[in-house]
Amino acid sequence: MFSPSSTQASRSANPVKGQAAPWLDWTALALLMFPVLLVAVDNTALTFALPEIARSLDVGGVQLLWIVDAYPLVLAALLVSMGNLGDRIGRRRLLLIGSTGFAAVSAATAFAPSAEWLIAGRAGLGVFGAMLMPSTLSLIRNIFTDPNRRRLAIAVWAAGFSGGAALGPIFGGWLVEHFWWGAVFLVAAFLLLPLLAFGRVLIPESKDSNPGRVDVRSILLSVVTMAPFVYGIKEFAVHGFGASAAAFMGFGVVMGILFVRRQQRIANPMLDVSLFKNKVFSTAIIANVLSLFSMTGFIYFFAQHLQLVEGQSPMEAGIAMIPALLATVIAGLLVVPLVKRVRPGFVVAAGLTLSAVGYLIVVVGDHGSGPVFLLSALTVLAVGVGAAETISNDLILASVPADKSGAASAISETGYELGSLLGTAVLGSILTASYQHNLIIPDGVSTQAAGKSGETLAGAVDAAAALPAPLSEALTVAARTAFESGVHITAAIGLVLMAGAAVLAAVVLRRVPKAQ
Repeated sequence: MFSPSSTQASRSANPVKGQAAPWLDWTALALLMFPVLLVAVDNTALTFALPEIARSLDVGGVQLLWIVDAYPLVLAALLVSMGNLGDRIGRRRLLLIGSTGFAAVSAATAFAPSAEWLIAGRAGLGVFGAMLMPSTLSLIRNIFTDPNRRRLAIAVWAAGFSGGAALGPIFGGWLVEHFWWGAVFLVAAFLLLPLLAFGRVLIPESKDSNPGRVDVRSILLSVVTMAPFVYGIKEFAVHGFGASAAAFMGFGVVMGILFVRRQQRIANPMLDVSLFKNKVFSTAIIANVLSLFSMTGFIYFFAQHLQLVEGQSPMEAGIAMIPALLATVIAGLLVVPLVKRVRPGFVVAAGLTLSAVGYLIVVVGDHGSGPVFLLSALTVLAVGVGAAETISNDLILASVPADKSGAASAISETGYELGSLLGTAVLGSILTASYQHNLIIPDGVSTQAAGKSGETLAGAVDAAAALPAPLSEALTVAARTAFESGVHITAAIGLVLMAGAAVLAAVVLRRVPKAQ
């Protein structure tokens, strides 16, 4: 049994970290995969539990989106601050604090009696979740100093994220069918046990050697930049560009400008904004954001399509999606040796292009041909995401000094969560708005059933189940038709964004040399 001191001594005896005792590095990486799996499982498991949550808690369309978005909204607002905190107090210490808090809040959220409780619980998870992901990626950057080993470790990290997304539907579907929707939150406690038991022993601590003083103003400015701006985007997606959306986004932009100006003036900035002058760094961040945007946006409407249009159970829908999500894992691992022969910029551009093709299939295809059609589109998109995010993450970390990896990891993770948030908030909100706008309630449907049907597709399916057969079928068909019209619109938006990102990556990253 290793003690923390003996493990650290073994590592410090190595003149080049990870060469004399590489098994320690890979064991540490294995432990770091548990919080990564947790975050990914939590996100996709929740997606597949949404229809049951909507029925159980009588959740409206806006509340349903907030249940999804409360977590990434809070997390995105705190990621940069938490990444900086990890640089100061120790990334392993912050990881263990976050893991403990995440497990406790997950258990409390599992028994939420109302939508408001569930939204608050998701926000609390965002606080502790912000401590997890920057710590894992920055620890990997410091454990694996050799570029080739680091690239493989990042591929494993990304594969863990995608693998968790693949496991989430199985866990979520099985738990919802055999227990209740709250059980998906209890998975967190079990996934974090290995890390909490062995993390302090087997994961080496790392921190910034010269962190400087804590700047409270920068922390507050980072929070009031991200939260209002993302909320404004949400308002815009749901209600259009009105006074509320403009006010929130405008306030976020103003606070962001003040944040940047302060970082440029102070001696020890919380965030080195000069990193964004590096075109490779900035473009890799954009690739990260849009990769997750495309993936989570697609999964959001596809999960509902499988359950509410195709009539599959949560478990069946989760199993149906596994091959496509596993394709993300395989693609992420295969591109590691590929960048020794092909410039990484072209690999990222090719991945983004595949994501665009996935959305193109949805735009031009026939949704009435069954789930295989959309599953093929998701598989193409998933391969592209796996390739693009693995290499873009390596480009991000390779461009910064090791002692600033926490800040860079936080930016990368902010991109991850911002992409996840925008995928559900923007595409999900547009899908909901399109559904509500295009739904034509058949004559004879009661006011109460019509009101419930007008909120979400899940509400319409639930309301139809209580109606006489002819009227039930008419309402179900009308609701599904309105839903599918929204899917075409959101897919077209995803197509344009991913195609634009592919062109940007091909142009800006084309001169990045091949891996050695």
